[in-house]
Amino acid sequence: MNNQMIYKGFTASMEFDADDKIIVGKVLNITDTIVFHAVSIEEFEHNFHQSIEDYLEACAQLNQKPENPASGRLMLRIAPKLHAAVAKSAKESGLSMNKWVENVLGEKLGA
Repeated sequence: MNNQMIYKGFTASMEFDADDKIIVGKVLNITDTIVFHAVSIEEFEHNFHQSIEDYLEACAQLNQKPENPASGRLMLRIAPKLHAAVAKSAKESGLSMNKWVENVLGEKLGA
């Protein structure tokens, strides 16, 4: 089961709150916080769409560019010597370079 919904490139998670008997939504992969809730899937979809429209309108009123959701892909150019060192460290750790770099960045950022 996929507990996510997509609208205009934004993804919202769906989590059921048993205490309040509502579906709680949160827009993922952006640093801005957008949350909403609903009691049905239809209402969830409407509230999600409305939240995104409100966010885009607020950005326009503030003359700010809306944040693009992070894709999880990071292209970067580094010195060949550093690339070789990363490849060697990743291999010695038994990890792919992607996973090794993800771990290093996570440690650096405390994430």
